Amino acid sequence: MNQSAKIVTFRDLPLFKSLTSEQINVLAASALYVKLPKNCIVYEFGKEMEYVYFVEKGSVKLGIFASCGKSLTKDIIYDAGLFGENIFSANTKYKEFAETMMETKLFKIPVETFRLLVVQNSAFANEVMNIVVTKLQNIEDRLQNFVFRKAKERIVDFIYRSGLRKGIKIGVNECLIDHGMSHKEIAWMTDTSRQTVARILNELKKEDYIHYGSRKSSKILIRNMEVMHQYKWVG
Repeated sequence: MNQSAKIVTFRDLPLFKSLTSEQINVLAASALYVKLPKNCIVYEFGKEMEYVYFVEKGSVKLGIFASCGKSLTKDIIYDAGLFGENIFSANTKYKEFAETMMETKLFKIPVETFRLLVVQNSAFANEVMNIVVTKLQNIEDRLQNFVFRKAKERIVDFIYRSGLRKGIKIGVNECLIDHGMSHKEIAWMTDTSRQTVARILNELKKEDYIHYGSRKSSKILIRNMEVMHQYKWVG
């Protein structure tokens, strides 16, 4: 992608709307545009921070490795999502690894450019701060879910939130999501087991709350988002 195309792209993205034309030009001149295949490591845990990343299209898994060697998923970043943005702490190394979950197109923004834009533009700084706060809130919600909610409620909540973040509205209340995750990865996100995820998804399908094909279980059709929202509290 050439610089002119990057300028047009950044101008159209909500996150960068507050930037001035000059700041957009600086961003476009320094940002690198890359297309990565599925299961490609974007950066590794403990690597020195060089870039802040913006997903134009695709999805990226952020995770850590537990002492037992297992990989634990912290978050999933979808289209128009930012990650690696925590560059103002004393720690200058990434606290997680990042891996693509499907073919993904990314902008790699040099840390110094990103830091300069945050310092120069208070509205942009507020947008970035809102992203950080939202991520912290999501972690807190997961912790509360683990303590206070049953496995089925946590999985239903994951499906519902995926619909809000990633879903394509079909008809009046139906929503199609393609989360690109295996049952094992959903289990990590919901603090359950792979077997539990498979069983509960099958139950929800039989109850006609969702539908998915046997060959493409990562694509889930939520029959009714309003009903799913209610179900996650009383299911």
